Amino acid sequence: MENKKMTIGLFSGSVDRLTAAGVLISGAAADDMDIDIFVLLQGARAFLKGMGDTPEKLGMSENSEMKEEFLESLKKLNVMPWMEFFRAAKELANVKIYVCGLAGKVWGGEKVEDFDEIVDGIVGIGECITSMEESDIHLFI
Repeated sequence: MENKKMTIGLFSGSVDRLTAAGVLISGAAADDMDIDIFVLLQGARAFLKGMGDTPEKLGMSENSEMKEEFLESLKKLNVMPWMEFFRAAKELANVKIYVCGLAGKVWGGEKVEDFDEIVDGIVGIGECITSMEESDIHLFI
């Protein structure tokens, strides 16, 4: 039987939404799903080298005053940082992470080497759309 496939268009670069995406992909990886993640616009900034391990450099999606409370709560609950969810999922299942070429350029990342080592490549938006067409589940975060 073929694995189910999930595709995520990851637009957000906020620490709360990246954490939520990390939890989702971890669950999907634990269910042995194939996962394609296409990092778009603001999301690409979070995947630049050095950014993923510094959540304090990232914003919040809605109420920026809650950022410190959110980060403290994650720490108190011993929840791993968002980037660790992504790394763990890649070790568990077939998870591919692609940065949209335009998004990378917006933040000064033109080569895959400009991004965290978990990024598998830089692609055009057509690959994202094709992946979504072929997926059992597709999300936009």
